[in-house]
Amino acid sequence: MYKRILLKISGEALSGDDVSGLNPAMIEKVVSQLVTLHKKGMEIAVVVGGGNFWRGRTGQGKGMDRITADYMGMLATIMNALALQDAIEKNGIPTRVQTAITINKIAEPFIIRRALKHLETGRIVIFACGTGNPYFSTDSGAALRATEIKADVLLMAKNIDGVYCSDPKTNKKAVKFDQISYMDVVKKGLNVMDFTAVTMCLENQMPIIAFGLDVENSLIKAAMGEKIGTLIK
Repeated sequence: MYKRILLKISGEALSGDDVSGLNPAMIEKVVSQLVTLHKKGMEIAVVVGGGNFWRGRTGQGKGMDRITADYMGMLATIMNALALQDAIEKNGIPTRVQTAITINKIAEPFIIRRALKHLETGRIVIFACGTGNPYFSTDSGAALRATEIKADVLLMAKNIDGVYCSDPKTNKKAVKFDQISYMDVVKKGLNVMDFTAVTMCLENQMPIIAFGLDVENSLIKAAMGEKIGTLIK
């Protein structure tokens, strides 16, 4: 069992089977597993995306300024963070939302010492707004936060059950990797996370487990060290 984990969950995952927005059943599925892990004494941090509401590259594709579009995407992550916070606290577990963009009315600004104190005292910390900078994805934000809080592992909750040699949705013969190196992910151009994030994990020797959120109790299994998904190390 890992002592301290960082979970990266995309906004699309929180929309479940819906086209966009928040799916209550999917939120409950994620939160129930977080509650189980918290009760086992695990220190938990979460980085959440915002693609179920807005993606920066979507706005850019429609002619919007890239910087403006990316900041809008960061604001979308705050909505997801607050939704997770509400659902977790209804289970009696204290949480804190920290944002890379200062919004004092609803969340704390990201301060590493404060985040570490929250984790040590049993609070689940939810990080929003990625790195707080345009041109960087929430994957990069997850790699950065995992490194900063000295997490034991970065858990990547995906919509497929691991890393494949090609897209299994279009190639039925795609082969799944049980384990793969950071450099092979880059060399093969595998769509796990952006290369900036992979490189940061490589430089800091941060292991990554990519797994399917749809698999029963997949988050619990990954956090408990069971063989699931793909290990990148």
